[in-house]
Amino acid sequence: MINERLLEILADSFWKILLPGLTVTIPLTAVSFTFALIIAVAAALVQFARIKVLRQIARFYIWVFRGTPLLVQLFVVFYGLPNIGILIDPFPAAVLVFSLNEGAYCAETIRAALEAVPSGQLEAGYCVGMSYLQTMRRIILPQAMRTAFPPLSNSLIAMVKDTSLAANITVTEMFMVTQRIVARTWEPLALYMEVGIIYLIFSTVLTRLQRMGEQKLSVHQRQED
Repeated sequence: MINERLLEILADSFWKILLPGLTVTIPLTAVSFTFALIIAVAAALVQFARIKVLRQIARFYIWVFRGTPLLVQLFVVFYGLPNIGILIDPFPAAVLVFSLNEGAYCAETIRAALEAVPSGQLEAGYCVGMSYLQTMRRIILPQAMRTAFPPLSNSLIAMVKDTSLAANITVTEMFMVTQRIVARTWEPLALYMEVGIIYLIFSTVLTRLQRMGEQKLSVHQRQED
């Protein structure tokens, strides 16, 4: 009877957990990572250009967000800012924090990729009459993003799992739904394993897409060579 009850709970809860995964967890990841990439490219370019004041600002931003826990950042934005009159709804607050946090890590990845591009590429752009921005957009950035693709993909996969922390600021994503079901059914082991499997499925799909992307980039690289 216990086994039958447990199977019924797992079968019933699977779709209840998967649905917020598709409608909240995945959109939260996609939106946050998109903004994170925009922030990261800007911060990396500022550092690469060695504009002193802007570079110091970028380094300070990276230092703060890489040096403090993501959970603390979520609490500061969602629970702390209302004390000074800034109220942000749970989902936008999560997007803001995940974007800034992931942007700091991705900025270092892209900066390293930019510095890995031979300096002669920048000089070649100047020789054909391109401006600095044109050279960066047409020559340097495409090569750097190709190098940064694998670590950026890893960051995306990690963000899918990190979104579970958004449950702490009342975002109704997969983990929060699971917690509510556990509170009602008292089956923590099975249900937490179930949500873990769903996270694993999402991560596996992204890993496969990462490999496909790397293969296409390798083919493109060989054709250029």
